[in-house]
Amino acid sequence: MSALAFALLAVLLVGPVPAVLARAQWPQRAPRAAVVLWQAIAIAAVLSTFSAGIAIASRLLHVGPDGRPVRSIGAEIERLGWPLWLLYMTAFAVTLLVGARLIVSIVGVAIATRRRRAHHRMLVDLLGVNHESRAARVRARTGELRILDVDQPLAYCLPGVRSRVVLSEGTLTHLADPEVTAILAHEQAHLRARHDLVLEAFTAVHAAFPRFVRSGSALDAVRLLIELLADDAAVRAAGPAPLGRALVACAGGHTPAGALSAGGPTTLLRVRRLAGQPNSAALAAAAYVSAAAVLVVPTLAVAVPWLTELRRLLTG
Repeated sequence: MSALAFALLAVLLVGPVPAVLARAQWPQRAPRAAVVLWQAIAIAAVLSTFSAGIAIASRLLHVGPDGRPVRSIGAEIERLGWPLWLLYMTAFAVTLLVGARLIVSIVGVAIATRRRRAHHRMLVDLLGVNHESRAARVRARTGELRILDVDQPLAYCLPGVRSRVVLSEGTLTHLADPEVTAILAHEQAHLRARHDLVLEAFTAVHAAFPRFVRSGSALDAVRLLIELLADDAAVRAAGPAPLGRALVACAGGHTPAGALSAGGPTTLLRVRRLAGQPNSAALAAAAYVSAAAVLVVPTLAVAVPWLTELRRLLTG
């Protein structure tokens, strides 16, 4: 029953639960707490998957007459029967496969993302210009800023140890000073909070689970939430109106792979949010409590009895 409970919990946390949460509107009023809740769901899904495999593996062992676990495969097959033994072994193998895929995904996403960023950082360092006096003032107060000779307004950042904020000449031409301040605050919020690491983790977890059980809702929802967090930082720096105008101006800007952009397909939703209800402390508190429950309650309800049984089995 422990293995079945863990397996059902993992399936729920990978598919239906993210799908329901992604359709909810309240996370827009508590983005930081919502990100924590998403992280708790992802961690619980991974732990539940591994726990299901370990619980199934424990069924392959039983205590012999001498009080010690029987490690003979033949004896286990005779005890369980071929169909059940094959089912247990298949489930355990799938768990190991998910674990291997998770490790490969984490390493692969990290390497590929950093390689793309390093290449693009080299390009913007080579192509960055600084012709205008206003651009010089912006650069002086921003630090690692690169300005590209592009007429279209665009703004994005390249996170990492050698981070960059990239603006176009079109951004400086079309935006007033408060709007430039807002867009810079947005990108610097991404860099300061290392939102890229949050996205990398969710990308790796998404790739690790089989397609027939995973949902893309979590990854899309977290992408939106980290943009909302950066928007909130920009509002504190320049106000909602300048940020709204800056987001609309940069909405159509191209974003390279691995970068975090101020614009994008969620611009309209984010601009509407600026004129909506403010963030709610009550919703945030409820999300934090839910995140704790997602991790703690399954552990107390399922893991503790299973660990007790496993201890009894191993100690004879």
